[in-house]
Amino acid sequence: MQKFLKIFSFAIFSFILSNSAFAADHGTAEEAQALVKKAISYIKANGLEKANAEFSNPKGTFVDRDLYIYVTDMNGKALAHGANAKLIGKDLRTLRDVDDKAFLIEILAIANSKGHGWVDYKWPNPASKDKQIVQKSTYFEKFGDVVVACGIYK
Repeated sequence: MQKFLKIFSFAIFSFILSNSAFAADHGTAEEAQALVKKAISYIKANGLEKANAEFSNPKGTFVDRDLYIYVTDMNGKALAHGANAKLIGKDLRTLRDVDDKAFLIEILAIANSKGHGWVDYKWPNPASKDKQIVQKSTYFEKFGDVVVACGIYK
């Protein structure tokens, strides 16, 4: 019985450690909101052009684990993207998730009506080795004529 308790205790301890390590690899909702606010402050201090260059730098200060900033104009054109520079200049309104949800159209509508919010959809996690499709929630704020966004992978 004592041997069983030792093995069981070790298994529980290992599970707790692995979950803690997993959580440390993923950004939280609070961190995503803070990164968006930091990005808007950066735009105010440095201008949109310089900010977009920094946001699009995958080794820059606006990429943290699986968190990254992306910026679109109010027509859905990507101006910056911290995880996929190939999207810059493209109309992201055409993007759909695996359930055919036009999530950027929803983001733009809420940004226009409320100024900020969250939108849920499914998206490949660029931080995962196999780009696994997972539930994602993106926080965004309208700033002038752009939308600054950061998503969390669940």
